[in-house]
Amino acid sequence: MRIRDYNPSDCAALSQLFYDTVHAVNAKDYTQAQLEVWATGTVDLAAWNQSFLEHLTLVAELDDIIVGFADMDHQGHLDRLYVHKDYQGKGIATALVKALEQRTANDNIEFFETYASITARPFFEKLGYTLQSKNTVVRGSVSLTNFKMTKKPTTKHG
Repeated sequence: MRIRDYNPSDCAALSQLFYDTVHAVNAKDYTQAQLEVWATGTVDLAAWNQSFLEHLTLVAELDDIIVGFADMDHQGHLDRLYVHKDYQGKGIATALVKALEQRTANDNIEFFETYASITARPFFEKLGYTLQSKNTVVRGSVSLTNFKMTKKPTTKHG
């Protein structure tokens, strides 16, 4: 597996990976209506590209296939983390999160923060993130549950 920096030419593929992952992987924890408002199948690619360029965005590839991506802003907020539905459980998400955390080690971040889905919460707990609060996000008339989770960066010595 290779983890590399995001390129604007990746944006459409990441949008499709996001949609496919949400509708396949998160279906065990969310209703069809929730999945449809979370990942509608229509993404503003220009806005996503701008966001990816403003954040530290990493892409995971296996045999030249994009199998995952993650992005974090300069304050330590991990925004998106998605792994291709056919490549779950292979350490890709862990590698992406650890790479983001390592790459931001010198950014004076007080804590890493993410809003984890029901599906992703156990994953983040295994990586040392702790639950801060349970949240409800309303999109249209549909409510989605997520969890604010944080982690203190490891202190570097030397």
